[in-house]
Amino acid sequence: MCGRFTQTFDEDVFEYFPVLNHSDITVERTFNAAPSQKLLAIAGSDGSYKAGYLKWGLVPSWTSALKGSGIINARAETVAEKPSFKHLIERKRCLILADSFYEWKKTDTGKNPYRFLLRSEEPFAFAGLWDRWRKDGKDLVTCTILTTKANELVHEVHDRMPVIFQHRTAFTWLDLSKEDALENLLPIPEEEMKAYQVSSMVNSPAINEPSCTFPA
Repeated sequence: MCGRFTQTFDEDVFEYFPVLNHSDITVERTFNAAPSQKLLAIAGSDGSYKAGYLKWGLVPSWTSALKGSGIINARAETVAEKPSFKHLIERKRCLILADSFYEWKKTDTGKNPYRFLLRSEEPFAFAGLWDRWRKDGKDLVTCTILTTKANELVHEVHDRMPVIFQHRTAFTWLDLSKEDALENLLPIPEEEMKAYQVSSMVNSPAINEPSCTFPA
């Protein structure tokens, strides 16, 4: 599961993830991104990549009515089989930019939040899918984050983690064939990551400030 993460970078993120329209995008920093918020993402293929903001919580194009906050995660193991996702793998993949994510560890006294990031502290990308829903004059573009089994570091806190691509290889998620793309939905090696406990203030999506990322 991935239910909270951060985008604490500025326009410099496009030095890691070059896109055609970088000069048109104003990057909005978030320290506690939550479902239903708009997130910076990249779509396209074969060098024609563009960035934009997608609402987190996939609403399939065939859905007759809007219900709830949409589908925030898709399991990598079954994404090619589920009706909401299987057609999107072919033509509607995206990269959702991030520089850390949060998970909660169950303890005898409650749940403690942890922040996970790359050892390099560089921005990275989640494997994502997007879709467009149109009805009654409404036009909604939404996304979901793919998850996989946790690596050893994350597993100490949770048994699932988002599929993460470092910037050097991220665009392969957009360019590969469907079959090859599915084979790349693996946990990032734990030696590439680090983690630390943060304040319980991240429990509230209403709190979105730099102190959310500070060590507890």
